[in-house]
Amino acid sequence: MIRKNTRERIAKKKNRIRKKVEGTPQRPRLSVYGSLKHVYAQIIDDTTGKTIVAASTRTKSLQDGLKQAKSMMERYKLIGVEAAKMAIEKKITQVVFDRNGKLYHGRIKALADGAREGGLKF
Repeated sequence: MIRKNTRERIAKKKNRIRKKVEGTPQRPRLSVYGSLKHVYAQIIDDTTGKTIVAASTRTKSLQDGLKQAKSMMERYKLIGVEAAKMAIEKKITQVVFDRNGKLYHGRIKALADGAREGGLKF
C-alpha cells in the first residue's frame, strides 16, 4: 500500500511537469504510463483534450508480439514502436514526451527509443 505522503509527492511532481509540457495540434504530447502488468502510451492533443493515438499491452493486434517479448523492457519498446506507427499513419511526426513523473531511465527510456525507431521526433 502506498502511503498518503508518497501519493501527494507523485501528484505534485506530475503537476509541476504538466505546467511545462503541453501538447498542441502540431506537436501533441506522448504520455506514458506503466503498471505492474501493462504499459500504456497515448498521444494527446491538449488544446482539444482528445487522445489521437493509443497503444498498450492490452491492444489485440499486439498480442503475438508481446508473447514473444521476454522482458518488460522489450514490451515497452514494442509499445513505443506501435504508437509511432499509428502516429505516422495520422501524419504526426513530432511529439512532446511526457514521462509522467518517472525518471528517464530503464523502461521509460526503452519506450522512448522504440518511438524514435518508429519515426517520431522529440
